[in-house]
Amino acid sequence: MARRAKVLTVSGSVHAGTREDRSGSALGDLLGASGFEVVERRTVPDGVEPVVDALTGMAAGFDGLLVTTGGTGFSPDDLTPEATLKVVDRQAPGLAEAMRAVSPLGRLSRGVAGTVGACLIVNVPGSPSGATESLGAVLDAIPHALDLLSGGRPH
Repeated sequence: MARRAKVLTVSGSVHAGTREDRSGSALGDLLGASGFEVVERRTVPDGVEPVVDALTGMAAGFDGLLVTTGGTGFSPDDLTPEATLKVVDRQAPGLAEAMRAVSPLGRLSRGVAGTVGACLIVNVPGSPSGATESLGAVLDAIPHALDLLSGGRPH
C-alpha cells in the first residue's frame, strides 16, 4: 500500500489563477516517484489565517505527509512557518535543519516541520527546484517517521 501525501501551495498568484503551480506539480511528481500517493492538492493565498485553516482541515484525521510549498522566505507575506507553528503539536527540527543544509540558498528558508496527530507537516520553499531539493533531503526519513506516528516501534 502506497503512503499518502498532500500538497498545499501557498501563493496569492497561484491561488488567483494568474500563475501556474509549478512547485506543487514538481512535488507531486517527486512524491509519486518515491512511492507516495498524492491524495489532495490545494492552493491558498499567503497569510497566517488561510494557511492555518487549510492545514487544520487537511491534517484532520490524516495519517501521512503534508507538504507546504511557498511562504518560507523573508518577504513580508512569507508567513507559512508562523501558520504551521499554530497547527503542529510537536516540532521536528531535525527535518527543517536537514532541508536548510542541502544548499546555500536553503539556509534562507524559515520553514519548519512538525506533527499533528499522525500527520507530518513539512514546509519547503516556493520555487520548484527549492521545493524538490528540500523535500529530497529528508524523503528517506519520512517513511520511518510516519511509521512511528502511526504507532510503529523504532527499529
